[in-house]
Amino acid sequence: MTGIATDDTSAHRIRSYVLRQGRITAAQRRALADLMPRFGLDPGEPFDQLRAFGRQAPLSLEVGFGNGDTLVRLAETRTDEDFLGIEVHPPGVGHLLLEMEKRGLSNIRVYWADAVEILEKTLPDRSLDGMLVFFPDPWHKKRHHKRRLVDPDFVQLAARKLKSGGLFHAATDWESYAAQMLAAAQSCSQLQNCSESGGFSPPQAYRPLTRFEERGRRLGHPVWDILFKRV
Repeated sequence: MTGIATDDTSAHRIRSYVLRQGRITAAQRRALADLMPRFGLDPGEPFDQLRAFGRQAPLSLEVGFGNGDTLVRLAETRTDEDFLGIEVHPPGVGHLLLEMEKRGLSNIRVYWADAVEILEKTLPDRSLDGMLVFFPDPWHKKRHHKRRLVDPDFVQLAARKLKSGGLFHAATDWESYAAQMLAAAQSCSQLQNCSESGGFSPPQAYRPLTRFEERGRRLGHPVWDILFKRV
């Protein structure tokens, strides 16, 4: 596991990210080399929770975990649950691995890979109790909206991976993206809105305040949450 997994069959799919040469520390490089073999999962192998974690427990996935701050906080407070994280950017993966090592967390496993590829080819249907997509890249320029991750196709894919009663939770501080997310989720017949109003949901207590949300609040941006249940 020396780099992001790619697949030639999806080479022409419009991706929701651009890999850039971001700054990576020596400690993060060490984590990728030494800790990925311990906590990382092989994108080429079908996911098996018992093999990955040594137990069967409620399982949630965070797509695009950034630096992993949310995963770390959830794993620390919900030790009876297991968590998967998917991220493409090496510094973020390295940062999460270091925090896992520092805090002695054993209930997180990591994919350094393309999230859509993992969902399509690696995770079994109806295997997740929750899917989290917090503050994905908003691609705010109109000509780039086609790159946004949360669209009807992605939501349909997410619904396939959720167990009955499983939750799909997304959040953004970009109003146009929030409207797109809500419309995409509403278009999926397998999902039911948890909001009594049929619109956005209030912030959930289990969702930690992320650095993106903190930045947005400083800029005066509201945050919109959508929460849907798999029927």
